[in-house]
Amino acid sequence: MKRRTLLKGTLAAGTVGMAVAAGLVAPRAVLAAWPKEAFEADSISAAMKGIAGSDQAADGEIEIKAPDIAENGAVVPVTVSTGISGVESISILAAENGNPLTSSYMLGANTDPFVSTRIKMGKTSDVIAMVKANGKLYSSRKEVKVTIGGCGG
Repeated sequence: MKRRTLLKGTLAAGTVGMAVAAGLVAPRAVLAAWPKEAFEADSISAAMKGIAGSDQAADGEIEIKAPDIAENGAVVPVTVSTGISGVESISILAAENGNPLTSSYMLGANTDPFVSTRIKMGKTSDVIAMVKANGKLYSSRKEVKVTIGGCGG
């Protein structure tokens, strides 16, 4: 019986693997929602419009935790949290990067408005946290000095 279970499991895993490799099973809904233009944007304004439909953001109750000086721009730890209710998404931008949008997170209704990640920064610039909540856009920024660039610097 154990041999039969092993063979069935192996066959099932192989079939699923081949289907994924062939593109027959793909996360189409996720890929359809991918904001390609926002991630390829070369300005903060264009990235904000690509994510939220507007480049106008009010100052908000957003806390950005990032080092004042990052010794290596390839791995800059950034944590964003907010007390704003009804948060739909949190996005992080590095103002002086060639493509400023580093990450964007869609949050569920019962999710704490908090993200923690590591971003790549080419040089010293502002890290901008953008929060979309209840259809409105809020932002906050913090300067991070980079001593060794992470984006080809």
